[in-house]
Amino acid sequence: MRRLGLLFIFLIINAVAFAQQGAISGKVTDKKTGEGVIGATVLVTGTVQAAPVDVEGKYELKLAPGTYSITMTYIGYKPLTFAGVVVTANAKTTLNGVMEENTTNLQEVTVTGQKQTGTEVAMIQDLKRSEVVVSGMSNDQIVKTLDRDAAEVVKRIPGVTIQSNNFIVIRGLAERYNTVLLNDALTPSAEVDTRSFSFDILPSSVIDRVLIFKSGAPELPGEMGGGVVKVYTKNSVLENATSLSVSGWARSNTTFKDGYQVSSRSNTDWLGFDNGARQMPSGTPEKLADATQPQFRNEWVPSRITARPDLRISLGLSRHYEIGSTYLSNVTSLSYSNTHEQTNVTRSRYQIEVDPATNQPRQQYLYNDQRAVTGTRLGIIHNWQARFNDRNRVEFRNFLNQLGTDEVTHRTGQILDQGLDRQGHALHYQSRTIYSGQLQGSHDLGPNEHTNVTWAAGYNYVYKDEPDYSRYNSQRRTPQEGEAPKPFLVIIPNGGNPYDASRFFSNLSENTYMGSGQWERRIKSRRDTTRASQYKVRAGFYAEQKKRQFENRYFSYVPGSTVYFEDENNIERINALTSLPIDRIFAPENLDPKTGFKLSEGTVPRDRYTAENTLVAGYLSAVAPLTDQLNLSGGVRLEYNRKSLVNGSATDTSYLEKRWIPMPSVNATYNFNQRSLLRLASSVTVNRPEFREVANYSYFDYSNNAIITGNRNLKTATIYNADLRYEFYPSRSELLSVGVFYKYFRDAIEQSTQSVSTEQMYLTFQNADNAYDVGVEVEARKSFLELTQSPFLQRFSVVLNASVIKSRVQLKEDANNQNFALSDRALQGQSPYVVNAGLFYQDDENHWQVSAQYNVIGQRIQFAGDRQFNYSVIEMPRHVIDLAVTKGIGQHLQLKAGIQDLLNQKVRQYYDFDRDGKISSTERGPFAEFRRGSYSTLGLTYNF
Repeated sequence: MRRLGLLFIFLIINAVAFAQQGAISGKVTDKKTGEGVIGATVLVTGTVQAAPVDVEGKYELKLAPGTYSITMTYIGYKPLTFAGVVVTANAKTTLNGVMEENTTNLQEVTVTGQKQTGTEVAMIQDLKRSEVVVSGMSNDQIVKTLDRDAAEVVKRIPGVTIQSNNFIVIRGLAERYNTVLLNDALTPSAEVDTRSFSFDILPSSVIDRVLIFKSGAPELPGEMGGGVVKVYTKNSVLENATSLSVSGWARSNTTFKDGYQVSSRSNTDWLGFDNGARQMPSGTPEKLADATQPQFRNEWVPSRITARPDLRISLGLSRHYEIGSTYLSNVTSLSYSNTHEQTNVTRSRYQIEVDPATNQPRQQYLYNDQRAVTGTRLGIIHNWQARFNDRNRVEFRNFLNQLGTDEVTHRTGQILDQGLDRQGHALHYQSRTIYSGQLQGSHDLGPNEHTNVTWAAGYNYVYKDEPDYSRYNSQRRTPQEGEAPKPFLVIIPNGGNPYDASRFFSNLSENTYMGSGQWERRIKSRRDTTRASQYKVRAGFYAEQKKRQFENRYFSYVPGSTVYFEDENNIERINALTSLPIDRIFAPENLDPKTGFKLSEGTVPRDRYTAENTLVAGYLSAVAPLTDQLNLSGGVRLEYNRKSLVNGSATDTSYLEKRWIPMPSVNATYNFNQRSLLRLASSVTVNRPEFREVANYSYFDYSNNAIITGNRNLKTATIYNADLRYEFYPSRSELLSVGVFYKYFRDAIEQSTQSVSTEQMYLTFQNADNAYDVGVEVEARKSFLELTQSPFLQRFSVVLNASVIKSRVQLKEDANNQNFALSDRALQGQSPYVVNAGLFYQDDENHWQVSAQYNVIGQRIQFAGDRQFNYSVIEMPRHVIDLAVTKGIGQHLQLKAGIQDLLNQKVRQYYDFDRDGKISSTERGPFAEFRRGSYSTLGLTYNF
């Protein structure tokens, strides 16, 4: 009891002492720039009682009541001393200081340490110092949101939108026009039908920063139209740390509701890959014949389940070591997620013929798809850095991602022009393995370190597996009023096709080897010796070798031999079989080439290909700070590219393109003062066809009821770019900018609709004669600190960016294009406007973070229509609001809660009946409509 009493008295004394404290607070700024002097120290003169100055230049020094002498100090600045500063109990005394550089005594200082690149201040400073037009997002900004992967992160950047939930669109240019680098190495694509890097495979928790370069430069890849996206994973380590995050997520129209899942699952599905259970049976010959009939899994329908909440787990490890004079650091991140999403999608297709009753095109079919996707992702980041001394550094970065998706589609509806009811299922499993590794080095050479050499070697590996993609359709005559419905009969094709009673298998493997190097020489300016004013000359190279192997095979169940057509008894027998449940129709006892069904292979030689791409580039560039205000940079990049593709068909012409392309560029920056500048940029870049786009084989997309075919006549597109942007930096962490851009395309590449009068939509790729893209971008990152005296309001900041874009495509009006996409329209995927807004509240003292974010995009063309049978499909605007709250509990624990897509508005894709490039209030012919569902989370992060 006595000890408890003493403890109680001690706590009271401390509480009273604390309550009687006062404080001195204010801001320390640079006399020349007006910016905060980050790292300065405010202390009681002659003591060790001190407070640091933060990234905004602010400080707070808590002291007992009294009168003090206060000193502000920092290396390279004249110290400031204030005498007679009075501190009163329970009050704050404001004391601001303006520090001046000590030019007479300042000597060169070498600071050894690890640069932190993921902070908002570091991001803003990188944007300010950049030689080209660039936008970005820091890790500081990412952690304030609920963004789960890189796809959700990049859509917050000016001029950026996301298509199909994972493909990036920059300045209205589709994913094929944007190059993505992961840690300065070109990323692999695991998508068979597009060249884009799928951003949804990269968890946001491992991202250090994202930069989008929107103007060309000799050092950047020459293949870009919208921009070059550089995603950097975390690598710097200041201290040993371990963190564990666990979160549960619930989707409003999925979690705890009945849904679908494939019945037969492999015991490795939880790791994101199939263990062989779905693979083609062993012994299946290279070309199927009646004599050999493999036994495929007799699985056609899914099982019913109740969806559980999604689970997301991430473990982060940071370690640093000192071995002699070498500083070694490691960042390791393991992430795992298991998610489930269910949507009810309304799909339809319209004919050119007009229905007199509605005075609109006649509806061909109307489907309702119940779609369920289960996704499993396992990701590993393992990065090492060795800093041997201040002049030599080597990094080894590794990224491995394993993603498995199990997709079920249950389709019901009507084929209206034929008077038929339709129902069917598609069971689609696919897994993707992606590995990317780079070994990089940076070395400062010479006695004055005026020469820098960087080098990199990398390897990418991709494997995509689609085992046993099964789909079938059944139908019946639509019953008339008062008529009893007849049973559904499974459609048995007379010959193999990929739509009915079929099984599809495919795999893709790709290996990429790359190497690069750069030499830079810095030359001191006569007027100034600082590094910012030095002239620079650079020379470098990049080399890449990519090889891909792809093949697919599909099989259909068809009537056995010709007896089906000649014997009425067998016709009746097979018709009776098709009315059975689907899992009994193709049971082993009914697989008989003479009296039942047999497997027929529809695979043709062109369904497999071998492709190779060799890219060699060299460049020479210079940076010339002509005056204190004007900085010029530019040069020329020369690229040689050889792309070849050979498929299995002896009659098809192989694809081969070899080209040398010079790509000049120039960037100019004029600094009006320390806070504002103007950028002007011009460059020539290219856009090359991807392997899939020139491969002359067809792929059936069940979800969109579309057939995708390549075009071996595609040519490389040439792009002429121009940018003008004004930037203003109110402080080291704030930015206001406005810019305009213009792009002209020769032989622009697009995906378009090909005229075929069938139920399925046919998609292919084509070169446009020319196109242009012009727009305006604005961005603002502003704190409320300077706008109010309220401590509560000072904790708010706002991020706002918006883009207004216009594009036009022109096609040659000749016989070769008469069945292709419409001319004089917007580029496919280009939105006329994009708006992102975010309001953030951060209270470091009480460990609160709150954010509200908003996003909307204008109407954009999903599929470009043609002049005969296919209207363009246009995606409508959709307003998205995300809310997030983070609360720190103690020194180690964080609680995070929030909701994504609060409004849960419909995804709406409509046909453009009048072909004017937009949807009016009278056009309401849906291609697809569905709601994704609001997505809520509650999670914990523990920092050990």
